Amino acid sequence: SLLSPCSPAQSMLNVQTTTTMITKMTMIGTTILLTTLLVTPPTTTAFTSPNKKATTLSRRRSHHNIPSSALHALEETAAAASDANSSKQLLEAILFDCDGVLADTERDGHRLAFNIAFKENGIDEEWSEERYGKLLEVGGGKERMTAHWNEVGWPAQIPESYRASKVMDLHLRKTDIFMTLIDDGKIPLRPGVLRIVDEAISSNVRLAVCSTSNEKAVSNLVRTLMGEDRAEKFNVYAGDMVKAKKPAPDVYLMAVEEMGLEKGRCVIVEDSHIGVGAAVASGISCIVTKSSYTAEEDFTGAKMIVEELGDCDDDGVVVTLETLSGLLES
Repeated sequence: SLLSPCSPAQSMLNVQTTTTMITKMTMIGTTILLTTLLVTPPTTTAFTSPNKKATTLSRRRSHHNIPSSALHALEETAAAASDANSSKQLLEAILFDCDGVLADTERDGHRLAFNIAFKENGIDEEWSEERYGKLLEVGGGKERMTAHWNEVGWPAQIPESYRASKVMDLHLRKTDIFMTLIDDGKIPLRPGVLRIVDEAISSNVRLAVCSTSNEKAVSNLVRTLMGEDRAEKFNVYAGDMVKAKKPAPDVYLMAVEEMGLEKGRCVIVEDSHIGVGAAVASGISCIVTKSSYTAEEDFTGAKMIVEELGDCDDDGVVVTLETLSGLLES
């Protein structure tokens, strides 16, 4: 006990110890008081209190009694905490690929539409599921037809001098057939797409579709499967609008520039290694939702890989706006 009889030397030691303890306790009390005053905001009320002025003055007098060095240190700490909070990245936009992301369109949409267009034009060609899966390594429908016939030989119905224009005509017809399939309800949205679109709209997160497909087909898919009100919230950027298609990043860079976005606050949703390549090249974070043709592909560079975006009543992973925000570049 500090009050027990002791030698003079021990008494001096006890006095020093007591002084040190009191000093530390005072500093702790002052720190707690300062933290409360600096961190806790004044209580606001819906009416004017007659004691409001007195309370404010009392707080000011409390500040005057705080040692300036301690006040300065706490103010720096509070400022640092504020800067840390303000530097948190907030999701600004979601940039969707179209085919395989919004809807699993490739196998039962585009492939069928190509085959119907070939048949209508008297071309003896029918792409199997396996063959079309291989052709998906080439970005763009016109490029896909060209790559296929360069490999296996061109049909007699398409002479060399007529190839470019005939490929263009076939692609336009394929697009019309594809849109009819959408209008007829043959191609549904993938699970979770509509949910996360609605979450984004309600949270003022901007939306775009960035695709190698024809702009007309993409716009029709969004409008038909999501409705006019949602479609109005989307910007659409298509492969024909840019110099180079995916895996070049051009279509994503166009969206960022024209929409005035910060790349570090955007997330791209892709389903293929070609799309991931475009996302990585653009410097924008990317999440992959695997599709029927891409499940076994290499998605190196993606921040997250899931089977689908998921709906709340599913047992699997459900991707939310918070999930996407966690993928943002710091």
